[in-house]
Amino acid sequence: MSLKTLPQDCRPRERLLARGAESLSDAELLAIFLRTGVTGMSAVALADHLLQDFGSLRALMGADQGAFCQRKGLGSAKYAQLQAVLELSRRYLKETLSKTDALTSPDHTRRYLSTLLRDRPREAFYVLFLDNQHRVIADEQLFEGTHNAASVYPREIVRRALELHAAALILAHNHPSGVAEPSQADRHITDRIANALSFVDVRVLDHLVIGDGDVVSFAERGWLLSP
Repeated sequence: MSLKTLPQDCRPRERLLARGAESLSDAELLAIFLRTGVTGMSAVALADHLLQDFGSLRALMGADQGAFCQRKGLGSAKYAQLQAVLELSRRYLKETLSKTDALTSPDHTRRYLSTLLRDRPREAFYVLFLDNQHRVIADEQLFEGTHNAASVYPREIVRRALELHAAALILAHNHPSGVAEPSQADRHITDRIANALSFVDVRVLDHLVIGDGDVVSFAERGWLLSP
């Protein structure tokens, strides 16, 4: 059962074009992605069923290939399409961030880093390298650890900052537990990194800790060493 069989005012694609994507529910947006339903279920009904089955839109979009493909109405082709959509979204955020001042676009910076780090099963340490206008030169994962810790080496961050001629950095790492509250170890390593970079005139502008739906900013809490 395709979207074309629905009444005109119930077709998600037409409603999106008329009212904008923000006016659609999760199920309606997913139905546009699915395009067709299955026997006895329209695309919208199938989308609603899948959202209930997975528990949330985020769980569906973050499912591995095995879990995704075993559901009715899904398969390898749909999984490949979904991964392409997710990667396009990440690249769009990255390209937009590279053309803006990371400090004057904090929400965009958080969205980009959350997209990269939020659902990772292991702790990863990420660095945005910025020029003197706070535009992104490069963004790189420098360290990865276990489910609750990652070894971070300030000298490697200094070395990479010098190679890229960076003037400032934004640090970020995730907490796979989902709790974004920074630990004492997080505060200690941030101070060590800031101290090491101060000798080469590179500033740490922020350190973001990514949890499950929450982001804690060291800068907002006043935890960064004065330049």
